Amino acid sequence: MNVVGASVSEAFYAAHETRDIVLPNQTEHVSQIAVDIGGSLAKVIYFTLSADRKGGRLHFKKFETEKVDECIDYIVELLKDAQHYNVQHVLKATGGGAHLYYDRLASRLPGVIVQKEDEMECLITGLSFFITEIPYEVFTYNELDADPIRFEEKTKDVYPYMLVNIGSGVSILKVDGPGPKDFTRISGTSLGGGTLWGLLSMLTDASSFDDMLEISKTGDNKNVDLLVGDIYGSDYSKLGLKSSRIASSFGKVFKKGARQNKDNFASGDIAKSLLFMVSNNIGQIAYLNAQQHGIKRIYFGGCFIRGHPITMNSLSYAIKFWSKGDMKALFLRHEGHLGATGAFLKHQPVRKARHSFSCSENYKPDVNNNTVFEVLDNFDNVELRTAEGREL
Repeated sequence: MNVVGASVSEAFYAAHETRDIVLPNQTEHVSQIAVDIGGSLAKVIYFTLSADRKGGRLHFKKFETEKVDECIDYIVELLKDAQHYNVQHVLKATGGGAHLYYDRLASRLPGVIVQKEDEMECLITGLSFFITEIPYEVFTYNELDADPIRFEEKTKDVYPYMLVNIGSGVSILKVDGPGPKDFTRISGTSLGGGTLWGLLSMLTDASSFDDMLEISKTGDNKNVDLLVGDIYGSDYSKLGLKSSRIASSFGKVFKKGARQNKDNFASGDIAKSLLFMVSNNIGQIAYLNAQQHGIKRIYFGGCFIRGHPITMNSLSYAIKFWSKGDMKALFLRHEGHLGATGAFLKHQPVRKARHSFSCSENYKPDVNNNTVFEVLDNFDNVELRTAEGREL
């Protein structure tokens, strides 16, 4: 979607996180916007031309689904900015909200073709785009390393792999090839981001998911969780369990049968304990499915992760621990926009193009930063070139 001289306010742009991708060869208007409306968040992707029409950018935005009208207002403003183009605009919609809010989208966007796309197909299409085409996209995370972020080389030799998509709930997909039907949903769990968000909403004063992640940074789960050391007084070395290993999430809230006052527990401690509980559970389920299907490459996607160090380290530790170092967790810079990106790419003029990409500069990240995506945002000058120099 082209937004030349956009009227959408800078403050509105700034309020929504973005990690753009530069497309230097795309000099023509792009007629589609894509939206992925999930149970908790709605994600939007669109294209804008640069002022000199020498290339442009893919933009990535997110909104809380309970404020879906704010998301639709945003799309309406984008389309107003592109009214001077004499083209038929298309909104590619995916996720459960593509069905739930279809009538609302259609009524608010007269003259725009609203097309629903299958959620799982869009997830795989978007993930394939990022892992095979975009450099500095896939990375591992280990807080014990001097450089906790380690980028993976982009490759086309990736199959089979597993996608653990963590939204309100969790879907686990086994992907055997590049085709839109070359995948199977092999597992999932209802304990996902919505679980964490819901419990923390009841147990803390945090007003948003990002607030919950922020307060977890200052928490100490040992004040809430029952550890192996609390039971044995030391490591349980025979089973390879360190004293710091969680034996029971929230196990200290009940002591000797006496119910504890929740005011005795700090919000940060509660947040960290719940974050560990949900992340460790997802990590173990992911490992068991990967082991059962003989898969070594496990990608974690979804807006649950948010580049949050504690979340990524918990998932990484779980995969490494249960696989005895034979597998590793793989993360993505655009983790929460896989579905929206897949829907965007399903627009026929884009889908016909074959892509090849190169990074415009060699960056070295400063990883001495508490917010991983502030580090990763140093890698935002990624160029897109289509085969034989064609435009999209």
